[in-house]
Amino acid sequence: MTTALDRRLGAGLLHHASIQPGRVALTLGRRAYTYEETALTARRWAAALVDAAGRRPERVGVFAHRSEVSYLGVAAALFAGAAFVPLNRKFPQERTRTMLERADVDAVLVDAASAPQLAELLPRLPKPPVVLLPDARRADVPGLAGYRVLDAADLAAFSPLDELPAPGPDDPAYLLFTSGSTGVPKGVPVTHANARAFLDVNQDRYRLTPDDRLTQTFDQTFDLSVFDLFMAWENGAAVCAMDPIELLAPFRYLERNGVTVWFSVPSVAAVLRRRGVLGPGTMPTLRWSLFCGEALPRATAEAWQAAAPYSTVENLYGPTELTIACTVHRWDPVMSPDACVHDNVPIGRAYPGLHALVVDERLAVVGDGEAGELCVAGPQTTPGYWRAPGLTAERYFERDGRTYYRTGDLVRHLDGQYVCLGRNDQQVKVGGHRVELGEIEAVLRRAGATEAVCLLSPGDQAITAVVSGTGDTEALAAACAAGLPSYMVPKSLRVVAEMPVNANGKVDRAALRDRLGEHSADDRPAPPEETAGHR
Repeated sequence: MTTALDRRLGAGLLHHASIQPGRVALTLGRRAYTYEETALTARRWAAALVDAAGRRPERVGVFAHRSEVSYLGVAAALFAGAAFVPLNRKFPQERTRTMLERADVDAVLVDAASAPQLAELLPRLPKPPVVLLPDARRADVPGLAGYRVLDAADLAAFSPLDELPAPGPDDPAYLLFTSGSTGVPKGVPVTHANARAFLDVNQDRYRLTPDDRLTQTFDQTFDLSVFDLFMAWENGAAVCAMDPIELLAPFRYLERNGVTVWFSVPSVAAVLRRRGVLGPGTMPTLRWSLFCGEALPRATAEAWQAAAPYSTVENLYGPTELTIACTVHRWDPVMSPDACVHDNVPIGRAYPGLHALVVDERLAVVGDGEAGELCVAGPQTTPGYWRAPGLTAERYFERDGRTYYRTGDLVRHLDGQYVCLGRNDQQVKVGGHRVELGEIEAVLRRAGATEAVCLLSPGDQAITAVVSGTGDTEALAAACAAGLPSYMVPKSLRVVAEMPVNANGKVDRAALRDRLGEHSADDRPAPPEETAGHR
């Protein structure tokens, strides 16, 4: 009989620790962690989390990056019955502080490399969480006086938690923050039932076994990382956490580790193709090659298929609100090229169990082949935004007894599958990350711009910020660098005397894009020293 514990996210790690304890669950660099070691360590940290909270904790931050703490910390939070909240030390501290405050975490697991930021973060939180330092000593981390801290020595004294608190299927398994148009990150709680529905569909499709080894190319603040960890751990396979520099030439890494499942954003593959290193037959160990997070160009799919001739190439699509991915297209070298639109691979068919609609602005269903917004309902549809009922009402709607999420993506349904035509709002994709241009514009306005409009160039996916009412582009660039993740920082800043407007008095973005292309006196590029660049 299946129990609630069996259906929780993370149950597979416990199961395989009991039946194949010596198999590898995770590799970090040259270090391999067995299932037994991974589960025991995570259960020990879980015991500390429960003890520190005096109960089952509700939410636990994981403030770590590609380390033992970042991966085992996720398992520990789940074993304690909590939702994990991934945090990233590469993000500006103000953004991390906002995420901690909005998540209202009971505790936070912090690795040694992220711990120095605590001295700035903790005093600014209205309710500081308990801090766990699994790989550091309290004495080595400044600014912790007056806070409750459990360091490596304290955690080692705990016995692994035996009776794991059992969350319900509708309890959040993780809380992920995405870009928000108001300038504040918005939280998406993904339930255990959401995650389980996704994992079940994907295991039916990919049939992973303990012999598989999966890449881990994503930061854990990117929800695609959940696929890697839990598709592996639910099925007794291994996760191979790649160092970002290894993505520049992954071939030796894949061969050395016997990787069978690749998963990344398409831009990683596109860079390899542009560099001319994606040679035929260079990735013979792969049996699945999966891409998600942004449009997959036809030429990239073709080059990757040639480089990984024994693998099946698939293009996945889905926003965080629909639990990682909700449609998929299997690349066919003969049939798929003709199905491409704007030279991009189709996003395919909806997952089994999901209901998809294509609607117009009034939410009326459009005819087959007509453009409209993709809306999806089903067991992967998350319950709404974290403590934001107004925003939830804007993006979710009820119909025929189902709750649909409005993706904001324009699609057409052609020949039984969906092709994506782009966004119908201000959301864009940069390096696979979903970005609300309005969030960048809000930062620019707070820093002194009277008006701010951000545009994305379709070619190099670079963000250009256009401002009026200020000439101090150096201050604007500094504000962006201080308040935004590097992938959201505009590549360039341009100053205009005034923004073009349409008949409704709104900024005419198309006209502005055209004017910028003319390089008129009023919309000249900022001088080199006044141009914001990615760091």
